[in-house]
Amino acid sequence: MAQGIPDRLADVASDESATGGRPAARGGKPAAGGGRWVNVAPERLDRWIAGFGDRHGATSHTVDGGVLRLRAVDLAEAECQLPPGAVEVHDMAGFVAAASQPRRLGLVLARKSAYAVGIADGADLVASKVDSHYVQSRTAAGGWSQQRFARRRNNQAKAAAGSAAETVVRLLVPEVASLHAVVTGGDRRTVDAILADRRLAPVAALVHERFLDVPEPKLSVLRDAIAGARAIRIRVIDPP
Repeated sequence: MAQGIPDRLADVASDESATGGRPAARGGKPAAGGGRWVNVAPERLDRWIAGFGDRHGATSHTVDGGVLRLRAVDLAEAECQLPPGAVEVHDMAGFVAAASQPRRLGLVLARKSAYAVGIADGADLVASKVDSHYVQSRTAAGGWSQQRFARRRNNQAKAAAGSAAETVVRLLVPEVASLHAVVTGGDRRTVDAILADRRLAPVAALVHERFLDVPEPKLSVLRDAIAGARAIRIRVIDPP
């Protein structure tokens, strides 16, 4: 999955900002293989593309495999990825339209002792359930019998995952037909344990590769995660 919410769940105000036409300090999370990742809200994509051209000169573009690639005369490049649930297209106008189309997304965020499940309609959270369960933290060696402690902790984690799975069954399964995609985040092992429930096969089939890097799930975290779930992720390669 790809891979977290770069730049703290917000649109990145980098030198690629589309606001005001003024370059800002470079920002974004370093990308494997070079460049940096920035997040742009769907409603800002057309302005971002225009701003890229304004700063870097005339650009050429291709659209292939759900990725819009821009290359400017100063050799700056940008690879724009369609957000979860968007329909793959083959031209720039179609890409912008598809990226900007409101979508209904399921959200499943979980760590060992807490989870948040929700449905986002565009930028709005329209249904949600957040809960937490006690899971013992690790103890120093020499205290409890390690095997006994490990069994107890594992049972607590299983109970927490089971409770989260029940919530996903109640909240998302009845809405599967209306969801464009499901976006997950938090701790991968915990999320995988939740979605391993056979009743959640229809939900698991909609899970997008994007995986959000979020703190312990709370209602505020769930609301903030919508921005990362909707964002167009862009890999920017600055000119040499």
